[in-house]
Amino acid sequence: MLLRKISVLNYKNIKTASMELSPKINCFIGQNGVGKTNVLDAVYYMSFCRSSNNPIDAQVIRHGEDFCVIEGNYLGDNGEEENIYVGMKRGVKKHFKRNKKDYKRLSEHIGLIPLVMISPNDGGIIQGAGEERRRMMDIVISQYDYQYMVDLGRYNKALQQRNSMLKAETEPDYLLLSICEEQMAVAGEAVYRKRKDFVEGIIPVFQKYYADISEDREMVSLRYVSHCQRGPLIDVIQRDRMKDIAVGYSLHGIHRDDLEMMLGDYMMKREGSQGQNKTYVVALRLALFDFLKQHGNKTTPILLLDDIFDKLDARRVERIVKLVASDEFGQIFITDTNRENLDKILAQSSMDYKIFYVDNGEITEKRE
Repeated sequence: MLLRKISVLNYKNIKTASMELSPKINCFIGQNGVGKTNVLDAVYYMSFCRSSNNPIDAQVIRHGEDFCVIEGNYLGDNGEEENIYVGMKRGVKKHFKRNKKDYKRLSEHIGLIPLVMISPNDGGIIQGAGEERRRMMDIVISQYDYQYMVDLGRYNKALQQRNSMLKAETEPDYLLLSICEEQMAVAGEAVYRKRKDFVEGIIPVFQKYYADISEDREMVSLRYVSHCQRGPLIDVIQRDRMKDIAVGYSLHGIHRDDLEMMLGDYMMKREGSQGQNKTYVVALRLALFDFLKQHGNKTTPILLLDDIFDKLDARRVERIVKLVASDEFGQIFITDTNRENLDKILAQSSMDYKIFYVDNGEITEKRE
């Protein structure tokens, strides 16, 4: 999928911008805090119907303005053109249109424009709670499997209902509790199977990318951990029902799933250096890109690289540059504070590219 043109009005600190984009490499250069990431976030919004770093729509509208608009013209791998329009007004439900037609449900849009983003916030995937790692899996799988979103939604709804009964001051209705538990088990096991297949699928690709970037200096691994591995989920949930009632929430289920991220025989979060952590995340995201490219509608994802060179030594930067400049990747958006790293990418590739300078939300194309 290629984003050929994007127009932005009042999105975060961007007052107005309209850009004709390169089908391969688009570089955004500027100092920290001037709005480079906001450009990538607007691209992200058109794929996922939300910001990458702020779930509250009203807060992405530029200060002092009442509305914002993002519009993109895309070209699919099959040659079909797509127009995506996003309009938001304070206090009003946002409008999301595909080719001038409103969606009945925003979930119908997820997966049309597959996208993978690597950003400084990715450190939370390793250092953060399991919620960060589950969210990473959910975002990728949802882009190629609509039923996964349905099953996950059913599970979360049943979980919320069960938790409401568990924390009530009165004794729960055990018949209703059992119904919620059965719904959790059926939907949860469906989600578990797809997460399991997903993790098993990305491990070899992830390890290959990490080996390429680190030049085989370290061994890494990834392991999926779930309560579903202890037996039928309905049995696992009901086994500690009285303990759940005592604490007031559900202790077992796929909402506690996690990914163990290892450096050799040790947890990456405890033993990895900043450079190793960054390498791990970049290799993992590139593996997600590869997996997403092979599944779903077989559309090449868009790759967003937000300030990825920080905390990496020159050799690892060079290896990443060589990877992303290869023919395996489609359209790429890159941000950085200077041109040195970007010039390395451009020197490695004969591909088409454009350079944009960003300053206080204003975006200017550099004519070479």
